[in-house]
Amino acid sequence: MDRVAIPQPLGPPRLRPERLAGDKGYSSARIRRWLKAHKIEPIIPIKDDQVDLRRKNPLPFDKNSYRRRSTIEQCVGWLKEARRVGTRFEKLAINFLAMLKLAMIDRYLRVEFSDTA
Repeated sequence: MDRVAIPQPLGPPRLRPERLAGDKGYSSARIRRWLKAHKIEPIIPIKDDQVDLRRKNPLPFDKNSYRRRSTIEQCVGWLKEARRVGTRFEKLAINFLAMLKLAMIDRYLRVEFSDTA
């Protein structure tokens, strides 16, 4: 999280995101404290075994933003279908980026020209 650079229309890039979406595995007090200290809004559902946390301090949870997270996970899953990308056969960054672009083009063409649509 300390190395993120988010480009802005004006001025220098932001070094931290405004919000962070994670699954229930990231629902720990330590992570939530770190996010709060860095003024990052957590979009993390509360684990079922953290009932005390839910009762004492009901945390706001934006379900719509959390659902958008699945789009990213699906994209990563699609990219892993391309074996060269999933196993990182390409060691040089420039070659890996080229394979990543080819995998995205392949995915786009499969979706766009699918017979099952």
